[in-house]
Amino acid sequence: MRKPYHLMTYDNRIGKNMKIITKIAVLILFAFNISYADIRTTVKNDCASCHSFKKVETDFTQRLERKGSPLYYAGNKYNESWLINWLQNPVTIRPGGSFPPNHTIVTDEGDIIDEKTLPKHMKLSQKKAKEVAQYLMTLKAHQDLIDKVSYKAKKISKSSGRMNFAKFQGCLSCHKDSSTEGGRSGPELYTAWNRLQAKYIVSYLKEPQLWDKFTMMPNKHLKDSKIQKLVDYLKVIGESNDK
Repeated sequence: MRKPYHLMTYDNRIGKNMKIITKIAVLILFAFNISYADIRTTVKNDCASCHSFKKVETDFTQRLERKGSPLYYAGNKYNESWLINWLQNPVTIRPGGSFPPNHTIVTDEGDIIDEKTLPKHMKLSQKKAKEVAQYLMTLKAHQDLIDKVSYKAKKISKSSGRMNFAKFQGCLSCHKDSSTEGGRSGPELYTAWNRLQAKYIVSYLKEPQLWDKFTMMPNKHLKDSKIQKLVDYLKVIGESNDK
């Protein structure tokens, strides 16, 4: 009786190929882990002097000394595509810095921001910006807060949205909703829709102190409907590129 040598050869070939595939997969995973570890080390070495990668502030004094936003929940906060672009060409988000009094000059005409004292962010290459952004998106210390909220965009006119933003909620006193109008003590918000995840905005407006214990942002105890209108307005001005 003839032996089914062709079947044995086929089975052996499959087994050999599987071993090769397994080895390749292990090598890829090993290389990925090395790359991930390298970028993690690089980010913390280059960024930790201005940004915190863990919750460390225990009193307001530490908050006063902050130079940049906390990054330990960056993956809950930022849009990755925005991060990649911004890291290559960083522009000012906080006109008054992380703590405006540290950059304020009192004059007879009023307080002004001394822009020379504001820290400058380093520029990254396209490749490095992508690597850093991908790593930052893995940092999700506040996923529990994100999971508690939802957002579904609704239509809102720009005029009514702005009236709610500026007059009814008073946001314009601290935040700019265009490049030419608004306060300077808080981050500008005309790029917020592109910069921030919608559910982060909702959660932060709901209870800002859960995200940042010593934030200067007051908890206005807004109803969900009010938060909806604010986020919808940020969407409108963000998508219209009204800067």
